[in-house]
Amino acid sequence: MAGRKASFELLLVVTVTSLSALSALADSQARVVRLGEAQGDVRVDRNTGQGYEKAFLNLPITQGMKIQTGDDGRASLELEDGSTLRLTPDSVLEVPQLSLRDSGAKVSTFHLQEGAAYVNFLGAKDSELTLGFAHEAIAVNQVAHLRVEMGDTDAEVAVFKGAVQIAAPSGTVEVGKGKTAEFDLINDKHKLVSEIADEYYDSWDRQQSQYQQEYSSKSYSSYSPYPYGTSDLNYYGSFFNAPGYGDVWQPYFAGAGWDPFMNGAWAFYPGSGYGWVSGYPWGWTPYHYGSWNFLPGYGWVWQPGGAWMGYNTLPIVANAPVGFIRPQAPTISGGRVLAVNKGPVTSQVGKSTNHVQIPNNSAGLGIPRGGVADLRDLSHTAQQKGFATTTFHTGPTGLAAWLNGYGGQNSGGNSLASEGQAANASHSSPGHSGGGHR
Repeated sequence: MAGRKASFELLLVVTVTSLSALSALADSQARVVRLGEAQGDVRVDRNTGQGYEKAFLNLPITQGMKIQTGDDGRASLELEDGSTLRLTPDSVLEVPQLSLRDSGAKVSTFHLQEGAAYVNFLGAKDSELTLGFAHEAIAVNQVAHLRVEMGDTDAEVAVFKGAVQIAAPSGTVEVGKGKTAEFDLINDKHKLVSEIADEYYDSWDRQQSQYQQEYSSKSYSSYSPYPYGTSDLNYYGSFFNAPGYGDVWQPYFAGAGWDPFMNGAWAFYPGSGYGWVSGYPWGWTPYHYGSWNFLPGYGWVWQPGGAWMGYNTLPIVANAPVGFIRPQAPTISGGRVLAVNKGPVTSQVGKSTNHVQIPNNSAGLGIPRGGVADLRDLSHTAQQKGFATTTFHTGPTGLAAWLNGYGGQNSGGNSLASEGQAANASHSSPGHSGGGHR
């Protein structure tokens, strides 16, 4: 048993070393995926030498990074094909490989150090996903939905949909739909169980999956090279035909006084410098592809087209109005995150955290995914009155993570404000109604 374990560990070392060497030879093919959710205490090590820092929605995740969730933290990664990997509280995930083969296949390798993760793999032909835990490695090469839980001395892999193959010191384990593989990590043993026990975060995982399925568009290829992030475009805004421009997109709650750089941050990445990260819950695809255009009578709209931008130094801006100052990357050296928070945000009304007032020009900041049945109608109300009041069906998203550590710096400052300062700064910023969404 000891010899077999040593041989297996040597094989893992050789494999990881080979993958690292391959990645070093193909830096130009490095990939970027999305931090699609960051609720509560979520931290990320961006491989800048700064250690763990507060994470937030839309942060680009690259090879070599780590994500850590605290006792109230939840996070999710979104891959280019729309597949997701979700982390429950008290979890640590490494991202040793995000690469592109010469064939065009996208290779995604993760390692769960502790905690629990849900994988919803959509089975794109050009995607390969591996999730390691302890000395085991799960190969996912077809449509599958599974849960992996790590204990101090044991682990479980439950498969809700599809089937997976697990390489383990005790041999290869095939786990099909509706079954659970239980691993004894001390004695390198495993057994299969013909049932799946319910766990607390299963409902959260299902809710997120249902949202993506409901709002994902099969016609995404007409406005984006990749499907990830497009479900948020369909929920938080809509496309319309602008004369002379064709189909363009605009978020709800965006009037004449709004611009797409009101809420966000500058994040530093080794080798590429600072890049803009949007603070809005829909703020992925429109900041990595296409251009932002200002159209008289409509306001700022996003127009698809052009080339996909990976690290995203700065989105393209066209037809800017008089007086608009194009955002400039900071000149400060070092691996910092510098926040910009100039726009209004959703605020609580009364004692219930779910009863809120949504100001115009907040552009969806603080509105949970799927938390309101029809955002279009609320947006029209906000344009007419300057705000709209509603009750969320689920807890806030985006806003809490944004203000909890990264809210409140104006565009000219370099320091981060406290959570209270962030809220005050946001509400004191001008919010103009009118114009905008059709």
